[in-house]
Amino acid sequence: MGSQQMLLIIVGVLMVGLMIAIGITMFGDNASASNRDAIANDLAAHASRAQVYQKRPKCIGGGGGSFQGFRLSYGSTTNNNGTFSVSSSTGTLITIEGIGHELGFDRSNPVKVAITVSADTISVAELN
Repeated sequence: MGSQQMLLIIVGVLMVGLMIAIGITMFGDNASASNRDAIANDLAAHASRAQVYQKRPKCIGGGGGSFQGFRLSYGSTTNNNGTFSVSSSTGTLITIEGIGHELGFDRSNPVKVAITVSADTISVAELN
């Protein structure tokens, strides 16, 4: 009778430990996914501004059909979600990257999302 009770206690402790470990992992995954979504939303706003800049004539401060010269809004390249930068820019395409504060898919580097913008399309890629 005593050994059965000890076995039940050990199994119970193992089950609770396992559930705690699963809960911690799920919480970390949720934080990463939330950070990734927030960065994608911020990148979409930057992409929209880039398209407006590209379509606006040069005489009123636009790109005149080109993304060359586009800058992120008001120099604000960092917010609560992450840090944003233009990683490449040509006349017809611009790529903006966002790096978050949570760990990404590889669990060693932060969340990273990129958005590639042309005159009429926007493409999002989750890099980490």
